[in-house]
Amino acid sequence: MKSPFPFEPMLIFGFLSIMLLIGIFLRTKTKFFQNFLIPSCLLGGILGLIFISTGIVKVEASKLETFAYHFFNISFISVGLSSSNENEKKIRSKDYIRGSAWMAITQSISFSLQAVIGGLVVILLGVFGYKLFPTFGFLVPLGFEEGPGQALSFGKVWETVGFEHAATIGLTFAAIGFLFSFFVGVPIANWGIRKGHCAHTPSALPKHFLKGIVPKDQEKESAGNLTMHSGNIETLAFHAALIGLVYILTYAFTLALGKILPPDIGKMLWGFFFFFGMVIAFLLRMIMKKLGIEHLIDSGLQRRITGWSVDFLIISTVMAIQIVVLWKYIIPVSIIAILGGLFTTLIVVYLGRRLWSYNIERSVAIYGAVTGTVSSGLLLLRIVDPEFKTPVAIEIGLMNLFMAPIILGYGILINAPIWWNWSVLLTVGVFLATLIISLLLMRFLKLTEAPKF
Repeated sequence: MKSPFPFEPMLIFGFLSIMLLIGIFLRTKTKFFQNFLIPSCLLGGILGLIFISTGIVKVEASKLETFAYHFFNISFISVGLSSSNENEKKIRSKDYIRGSAWMAITQSISFSLQAVIGGLVVILLGVFGYKLFPTFGFLVPLGFEEGPGQALSFGKVWETVGFEHAATIGLTFAAIGFLFSFFVGVPIANWGIRKGHCAHTPSALPKHFLKGIVPKDQEKESAGNLTMHSGNIETLAFHAALIGLVYILTYAFTLALGKILPPDIGKMLWGFFFFFGMVIAFLLRMIMKKLGIEHLIDSGLQRRITGWSVDFLIISTVMAIQIVVLWKYIIPVSIIAILGGLFTTLIVVYLGRRLWSYNIERSVAIYGAVTGTVSSGLLLLRIVDPEFKTPVAIEIGLMNLFMAPIILGYGILINAPIWWNWSVLLTVGVFLATLIISLLLMRFLKLTEAPKF
């Protein structure tokens, strides 16, 4: 019997949901996953990938990529809509600014370093006859540094200009980045605790944090506050409607801008949809503030929407990896990922040892961010600072304000071989220059001192 309505989108969403629920169960019941703080969305994504790769479940990778792309955009729009009153007060503090600046520059160093490594490997493999698309190596900083959403976003756009399977390769780098984040980041955090490098010696992590489920007899954290009367409209529906409004405005802006610019550059704009969406969301919030209605946006509820979209983003991106494609590029992917992860670990440890305070806290937080996502960084921070007594949790949030223009610049630079026909060597040279400038800036701003340990 044929249904009178198309069910495929909702069936895919249902499959993602089932895998997420199984991931929650696995995290709750398995000590190994608890010890390394592997998120349920990552566990569910890996299991779903196995089901799809073995043919147990048949879902097209392109459909999963579409879901992931839109979840990614929603997450950034939601960040742009979040209330800024609290952050505006915090950013005025010089202590927060200094710590956030260190994290932002460290992220810039990591991005440049990963791009240099990826580009050089592409050049060296080309010498031995292994020809790769010019931007192949730049997918590693997108996957490691910016997470699966941006790797997918740029990868899908690059596929339209001749880079076959770019999305799958980008998602693979992102997945490997998560493995570094937890399987290297957690041991680093535990080492810092054993050596007594934590500012506030943490006790054992509570069971509910390890299992990922709050017990029924424990006081629950509020998800947010109602800003609308339920007799008129549900507050969650209002927040979702704001995201829908920004989505339409961003789509119209991207479409209009694409008609003005050359066709090749116009295609690339869809890879920046997330950034345009965040800016337009921020502008909408400013307009609401001018009109005296900004209070209608509840920051707590908005963060829940951001977290919801990120969870589904991660599970859908991992499931969208095509094993057949990965095997075809296993040599360059393995070399670039291992070298990228190794040197990222070394540079974060090197810079972290030279901090003026909160060495281990800031180190693990930024390590999670430059190999996974900001959420990964906060999970690692929770190990060494369970109650967030240090200012690091706030600093990693404010870091994004400093990084927004830098990431936009790097996003343009990695497209240079396509937009301006730059050679890979020239692009690597520019990234090397930004790496050196970032290191000098770290020293100029006096954000480093003698090694602590």
